Amino acid sequence: MLLFIGLGLWDEKDISVKGLEEAKNCDILYAEFYTSKMGVDTKKLEKQLGKKIIVLDRENAEKGDKIINDAKNKKVGFLVAGDPMTATTHISLRIKAIEEGIKTKIIHGASIITASAGLLGLQIYKFGRIVSIARPYKDYFPLSPYDSIKSNMKMGLHTLLLLDTEDHMTANEGMQILLEMEKRKKEGIISEDTLIAVVARASSDDAVARAGYLKDLIKEDFGETPHSIVIPAKLHFMEAKALVTIANAPKEILREEGRLEG
Repeated sequence: MLLFIGLGLWDEKDISVKGLEEAKNCDILYAEFYTSKMGVDTKKLEKQLGKKIIVLDRENAEKGDKIINDAKNKKVGFLVAGDPMTATTHISLRIKAIEEGIKTKIIHGASIITASAGLLGLQIYKFGRIVSIARPYKDYFPLSPYDSIKSNMKMGLHTLLLLDTEDHMTANEGMQILLEMEKRKKEGIISEDTLIAVVARASSDDAVARAGYLKDLIKEDFGETPHSIVIPAKLHFMEAKALVTIANAPKEILREEGRLEG
């Protein structure tokens, strides 16, 4: 049997009671942390679960051979930060397991997709396509995220930007990349006056939810990663009020023409 166990967003306490019980009953525990980072080290998780955890690198997690082979005759738990099925890698692994005749089970965990909206007070049904921002290198500078943001904005949908966790990308670096994308595309989607929001260390005791204009937020220190960025589209009045009240956005967004719906 293969169990996909969500660990939540921050530390060893974020795992659900069901996830904790199932993990303790597994014969083998694997984990991967390249799709999402947490603020806890493996040793603390091992102590809580009472078992050794085998952390897989990206290549072995995506291939899944070790996990599949063990799950044919043992109860295997695959520990994943956040909610297990928000990554296509894990969906592919589940399909492989089912094709091999292996029973599968999902124990869900908190996801940054819902947590980012909740921390900022934005309505989850108003989010469009999720965008990933990778760190550019050499001649590699993908512009597809810009096109996705533009598409979401046209439909009046907010955009969640997941930043490169392997390189611990900060929200400030993400904003600099967005400005560079605008410089290259020149379609008027991103500017220093763009309303933007930052979520840092969701589910931790010092989680940050901050909103404001890009020109101001790009100078702020949001502390330890992981960070995420949200680019709001047109806001419902309650969303704007939430950004002001919860995320310390400028009060003027409540009055700016064209900022609110209706």
